Amino acid sequence: MNSRHFTPPYDEPEQPEGMYKEFNATELYCTRCKQSVPVRERLLLVLPDGEKFEYLCGLCGNSVGSKMDKSKRPLSIIV
Repeated sequence: MNSRHFTPPYDEPEQPEGMYKEFNATELYCTRCKQSVPVRERLLLVLPDGEKFEYLCGLCGNSVGSKMDKSKRPLSIIV
């Protein structure tokens, strides 16, 4: 049996850096509603290392998750 290595007929395109680094949820599972539901995103905290968001159920308002957005924007403090 002859062993051959398969090479694709094309080169896979390289993904630009920064692509798919952040996702926003549109639907998550709610334990109160017992189903996948549309969610609303609410800013919870602004921290020096980023912003924390909370996902709320679009039907009952229950908290169904959170995410941390670690943006590279400089923090400006107004005194």
